[in-house]
Amino acid sequence: MPAGPPSPAAPTPSRRLILLLSVACGVAVANIYFPQAISPLIAEDLHVSTSSAAVVVTCAQLGYAAGVFLLVPLGDRLRHRSLVTALLLITCAGLVLAGSAPSLPVLAVAGSLVGLTTVVPQILIPMAAGLTEPARRGVVTGTLLSGLIGGILLARTFSGTLGDWLGWRAPYLVAAGLALVLTLAMAAVLPRTTPSTDQSYPALLGAALHLLRTEPLLRRSCQYQALVFAAFSAAWTALALYLTGPDYELGTPAVGVLALVGAASMFATPAAGRHTDRRGPDAVNPVCMVGAIAAAAVLLAGRLGGAVGLIGLGTGMLLLDVAMQSGQVANQARIFALRPEARARLNTAYMTCSFLGGSAGSWLGVRAYSAFGWNGVCGLVALLAGLALLRHVLRGRPVTPAEAPVAAPSGTDGVPAGR
Repeated sequence: MPAGPPSPAAPTPSRRLILLLSVACGVAVANIYFPQAISPLIAEDLHVSTSSAAVVVTCAQLGYAAGVFLLVPLGDRLRHRSLVTALLLITCAGLVLAGSAPSLPVLAVAGSLVGLTTVVPQILIPMAAGLTEPARRGVVTGTLLSGLIGGILLARTFSGTLGDWLGWRAPYLVAAGLALVLTLAMAAVLPRTTPSTDQSYPALLGAALHLLRTEPLLRRSCQYQALVFAAFSAAWTALALYLTGPDYELGTPAVGVLALVGAASMFATPAAGRHTDRRGPDAVNPVCMVGAIAAAAVLLAGRLGGAVGLIGLGTGMLLLDVAMQSGQVANQARIFALRPEARARLNTAYMTCSFLGGSAGSWLGVRAYSAFGWNGVCGLVALLAGLALLRHVLRGRPVTPAEAPVAAPSGTDGVPAGR
């Protein structure tokens, strides 16, 4: 159905609410990433190889991709408050199951369940975008993504430190408690929203695929993020193996310390949102891709070992984090401008592709490290980011504002297609 202005039941979100939603995004998304830092501890306790334990990370990301595809479209069909609280409760149960898992297969299944239902940020972000006037949409998206980044990066600090103190099960059980607290908070603060469509569930799933086929800007955004996020996931998954391996022989808290340094990237996304609002996504994306390639070069300094190597790793991971997350801001600003009444479905297609790329990156990162060491991981990061940059260079002539279509019944809101 055509999109209209926000209803009185869904007022423009206040700054306080936006900040709270940003925190909620970070707490929720952390569940996918904290296993990256504790996979060596899982391997030791469950008596499996480190590469086998890293499968837990891949399963969580695959579960997340499935959850984005299967559950996020419901953000256009159901009231956000009910949907978000139900998903958080199931996430809590999955975390308890993971924290008590007696074997790696059970842990992998529980991790997949957690990934499946911890898609709350991908429901909250388009919801906030839909409640915000277009001129501030990039800033609001960047603010929520800054919370998302904080969750992604601080999750490793949290799990690496807590796991070293209390064992790998402790992060799962503490995360379950946080999910329960977040459930109560979201039930209290989320505004009442009106569903933007009454389509059936199968139709919603089909709509995401249809949008992917018919919206070239959506496809391009998906390709950009799948490649850059694959590079990001490859680096972070292999980093835990590298730091705890023979080259450095450090514990899992070292991964957390580097993640804490990388958490500074959360302050970059609001700035990326402002640049996207002013100059358009196509001006921001190539800078981010070049930044990711530069990050791969800086990460090679990790081969030097000692304090110099650790500084190189911290600097390279920070640059890679900034590049990936700033590109995410640009990509989501681009897709949210396409069809206001279908933002959840657009985000479904986009994030499904993104996390399929991330899952592939985690798998490739472990294989590259096993076969070629840290040099192979850095080469993989540069290759994936380079492919994204090549795709941008070959995108064709951007559409100028004069050539852009005006608002039409299809749901296009008149934003220039080149943006």
